[in-house]
Amino acid sequence: MADYVCTAVVGVLGTILAAHRIRRERTLADVRSVAEIAQRVLLRPVAQRIDGLVLESLYLSAAAEARIGGDLYEAVRTRYGVRLLIGDVRGKGLLAVETAAALLGAFREAAHDEPALPALADRVETSMDRRATQLGGGEVGERFVTAVFAEIPADSPVVRVVNCGHPPPVLIRPGEVEELDRGRSAPPLNLGVLVGEPYHVDAYALRPGDQLLLYTDGITETRDAAGAFYPLLPRLRSWSALPPRELLERLHGDLLVHSGNRLQDDIAALAVRVPAEEPPQGPPSPVR
Repeated sequence: MADYVCTAVVGVLGTILAAHRIRRERTLADVRSVAEIAQRVLLRPVAQRIDGLVLESLYLSAAAEARIGGDLYEAVRTRYGVRLLIGDVRGKGLLAVETAAALLGAFREAAHDEPALPALADRVETSMDRRATQLGGGEVGERFVTAVFAEIPADSPVVRVVNCGHPPPVLIRPGEVEELDRGRSAPPLNLGVLVGEPYHVDAYALRPGDQLLLYTDGITETRDAAGAFYPLLPRLRSWSALPPRELLERLHGDLLVHSGNRLQDDIAALAVRVPAEEPPQGPPSPVR
């Protein structure tokens, strides 16, 4: 009789635990679905072609938890050229999403008004600082965002970059990869007001067929089972001939392989390709 009672108790407990686990998994799946929808609303798809440039974007949320991250990107066509933004908000959760939404809203508005890239960064930072002050709390100075502002004018083969404490963009050419970094990065947004350093704009020449990759540090900080960081530049060197979509697809798959399908951080990337020169058109062949 004691054996029967113990078996029945264990069976009941197992059934209760199984039901609880199923409910928990369903709740987590719902939370993840809501998080993905919110992220898609926040990060609307970028246009695949703007003023001849070919653009593709990538966003990967960390698989371990149902979290909404603060990684962000944007591309805007303006009278000053195509303006690009990549950023990473400190922290996770609703505060990070609110901060990212405020940053994207400020950028989308100011990108059309400010003629100079440093002025654009300054205006966005002013908006971010105002919002952080309105939110109050003890972490106002810690609500910062690393970001890169870039600009590709329609009438000049150049890219201008203002870096605010973010990983530098990468210039990709066939067999050649270069980080666009001259050591003049400004502090992250919402910290520049405290430090008081100016924004520096660096210009780099572009050739037909060149490609830019803007990314967040979730890529380079991805580790494998042995703890080794993801080798982004060597990988890009071997993929330098790929167009933007194939490049990001290859990067996506390789990150999952490197991490064993266990990403520890959110990831965002924006790839932009300058149109290649069209071959000269010779005289038409005579009709025979």
